[in-house]
Amino acid sequence: MAKKREISVGRKSPQRVKKVGAAVIIGTSLEWFDFYLYASMAALVFGKVFFPSANSSASTLAAFSTFAVGFLARPFGGILFGILGDRIGRKAVLSISLLIMGIASGLIGLVPSYAAIGVAAPALLIFLRILQGFGASAELGSAITVAYEHADEKTRGRYGAYPVMGAQIGLLAASLAVAAVTSLDDEALYTWGWRVPFIASFAIVFVGYWIRRAMPESEEFEKVATEARQRKGVQVLRDLVRGNWQGLVVVAAVYGGYSALSYTFKTFSLSYLTEFQGVAKNVGALGVTFASIAAIIACPLIGRLSDRVDTRKVMIGGAIGVALMAFPAFWLFDTGRSPLIWGVMVVTTGVLAPMIMVAASPYMARQFPTEVRASGIGTGREVSGAAAGGLAPILALTMVTMSSSHATWGVSLLIIGCAVLVIGGGLFDQSRRVTRDATASSEAPEAAALESQRR
Repeated sequence: MAKKREISVGRKSPQRVKKVGAAVIIGTSLEWFDFYLYASMAALVFGKVFFPSANSSASTLAAFSTFAVGFLARPFGGILFGILGDRIGRKAVLSISLLIMGIASGLIGLVPSYAAIGVAAPALLIFLRILQGFGASAELGSAITVAYEHADEKTRGRYGAYPVMGAQIGLLAASLAVAAVTSLDDEALYTWGWRVPFIASFAIVFVGYWIRRAMPESEEFEKVATEARQRKGVQVLRDLVRGNWQGLVVVAAVYGGYSALSYTFKTFSLSYLTEFQGVAKNVGALGVTFASIAAIIACPLIGRLSDRVDTRKVMIGGAIGVALMAFPAFWLFDTGRSPLIWGVMVVTTGVLAPMIMVAASPYMARQFPTEVRASGIGTGREVSGAAAGGLAPILALTMVTMSSSHATWGVSLLIIGCAVLVIGGGLFDQSRRVTRDATASSEAPEAAALESQRR
């Protein structure tokens, strides 16, 4: 097994900090622009374009299923790219994932409709969605690892805000694009309007790739790179599972709970408002836009708070806030009033969800030593995220559709259950064990040498 060490990182140069911050924020925003764009279009457009049916709810449910399909590829991608991140470096994996995600998203914008080529249309959509999910699986976990390893102990909360803020910028850009195209008349929207932001991915992904290629590699990884590159992928996975399974469970609980509640608000709510409350499509999209603006402002503030207060307390506080909003959110949605809908989106996805994830970024990273950090976050996050994030919106939509009165109490209980998962993960921090094991490993050679001298 590779020798475990936890590297103490000093202050970084301002130039290095700027390069890392720009690469993490800009690259992550570009990738999550593509990802959130698909989620929104699955809720609003893809049902009619690729799964036409006399029953609009059935069409939307089929479109949501393609959204979930992308999550099926994510555990495999998370494991594979996590291992690569611990073997060849974080920088290379971030660059590769960006290209896969961007190209797949651009091609989605070129897929003909069901009316043009029949069943080949949804088949192509599903294939590209799987490819998109495969590329996305490497993104956030690797960005969290890079941000954590470039920070010192006093700034890990602020650095942890970078990937989350990048994701929110991507969400903002996607929601603006969705709001713009959904303002078109239906004929324009369903024929060419929805395609424009997807095709734009071809251009913007290469900008992100160029920025990421200039990013410096993590100093922590460079100090273990020689040992890391000598390991085979199976050995990395074995080291992870045998020595750090507790960290995997913690990350799976935290991110699984966050992912499910986040996607329920960001994707299911859009469909719920239009299908069951008769709210105009652009109202929900604008709500996501306002929430994204709030999150972009909140993320750095939450990051600074996490540097002053234990990240666990910040993360658990956000989860408790989400649980308290689970029932009131849908009561306010049911009013159909735009300001109240926007207020709910701002509070839940603009403040409380980022509160969880900003604090969770350094929290998840500290569950693992350097040698298996990328694979630990990637595996734990993607396995749980695939199950929770992919299935939660479908489960929520199914419960409401099957209810004769379209009741949402089941969805509220689902959100509360997700918040409980986050809280549970926060109660079993493994960072002390990781530090203790790393200290023991680093002291073992010295103790052996002293014993040899005495003999």
